[in-house]
Amino acid sequence: MWYFAWILGVLLACAMGVLAAVWFEFHKDGIMPDKDMKQHR
Repeated sequence: MWYFAWILGVLLACAMGVLAAVWFEFHKDGIMPDKDMKQHR
């Protein structure tokens, strides 16, 4: 049953990598709503 835990860990790591990449893209471009509000005021 070790393979189930291994596959689960790999999928979780991939999901975290995708989420980190998406967060980085939004953060880099300054699309975050609260950040835009601070820049315009």
